[in-house]
Amino acid sequence: MSDTKFKPVEEQLAYLKKGAAEIVPEADLRAKLENSLKTGKPLRAYLGVDPTAPDIHLGHTVVLRKLKHFQDLGHTAIFLIGDFSAMIGDPTGQSETRPPLTREQVDVNAQTYLAQVFKLLDPQKTEVRYNSEWLDKLSSYDVVRLCGHYRLARMLEREDFRSRLENNQPISVHELLYPLLTAYDAVVLQSDVEIGATEQKFNLLVHRDIQREYGVPSEVALTMPILVGLDGQRKMSKSLGNYIGITESPTDIFGKLMSIRDELMWAYYDLVTDRTPEEIAGLKNDIASGAAHPMDVKMRLAEEVIAGFHGEEAARKSAENFQRVFRDRQAPAEAEIQRISRGPAKKLAALLAELKLAPSKTEAGRLIEQGGVEIDGVRVDDARKDIDLSKPAEFLLRAGKKKFLRVIVE
Repeated sequence: MSDTKFKPVEEQLAYLKKGAAEIVPEADLRAKLENSLKTGKPLRAYLGVDPTAPDIHLGHTVVLRKLKHFQDLGHTAIFLIGDFSAMIGDPTGQSETRPPLTREQVDVNAQTYLAQVFKLLDPQKTEVRYNSEWLDKLSSYDVVRLCGHYRLARMLEREDFRSRLENNQPISVHELLYPLLTAYDAVVLQSDVEIGATEQKFNLLVHRDIQREYGVPSEVALTMPILVGLDGQRKMSKSLGNYIGITESPTDIFGKLMSIRDELMWAYYDLVTDRTPEEIAGLKNDIASGAAHPMDVKMRLAEEVIAGFHGEEAARKSAENFQRVFRDRQAPAEAEIQRISRGPAKKLAALLAELKLAPSKTEAGRLIEQGGVEIDGVRVDDARKDIDLSKPAEFLLRAGKKKFLRVIVE
């Protein structure tokens, strides 16, 4: 019996539904919450992650944040590390069988992943499990029995497998085992709710079926949308270069978030903050009525995201720095310093190229002529302007909107 005082069911539902793509079935989630309120027993909600890569980007945190929402409401948050299943490899979205990871690779990734996960989840209140605890112990008989609970025809209905069959691409037998073995996780954990991305829906539905076959009440499958990346079109992905890594510097995170289109920020508010639907609606109304400027609301989004991963102070400094550089067009508080030796005068375009503030003298000249270069806050339009480097000096160069360099001649 838990001492947690749960909020009213409707209030919990509204918070848990925020940003969710689908809840299968929603009526079951309501019933489980009502029973939890009546008995005082928290729900067991879990997220399973295969540590196939060491770094987490903002897109990964969408499902993680939903697990946090269950934790916020007093329910048990289980973070399951698929150290066994990662060595098989989830076939979801794969057009071919991928090479298996070694145990050593998985273990290294798992430790790095866990350190990042606790930037969101409360480590004192999170149940961390590894599915090797039980999957390593399954006998051949246990695996055959598990396979006997699911039909091959249903497995091949899966879009990934069907597409590969139609295109004469190979499917390895061990890939068919993946959703069954991860379903056994749900059996062992006796979970009430499992969270996953929309592309994981097939796996989650298999998990519900297998729980029932083993006499365990079926969990609720809660799927979350894929976060659109910085390009505003494709899903956030490191390989596409449209991602925000949660271990990136606060300044970089702030700048990247400010680069997204205004209309995209509402999906980010929904999926990567803890704002309630009512609060988000209030922000939209503020912009519609003219009470707030879209840039200010987007800056608030960036601050909230950074505060979650780097703390309030880092978020505040990033906001101040952005204000100084991009809105007030002043130098950042800590502009990079470049020391150069005294010598003969140089043309401004040549100096910019030498300091790597432009890719070439030609590009530097074009930037200067377009009014994109300042020395100590004064715009310079002449690419052939001589810069005196014969005596000790210090000046601030700005090239474009973002590049600042404090040059010290010594």
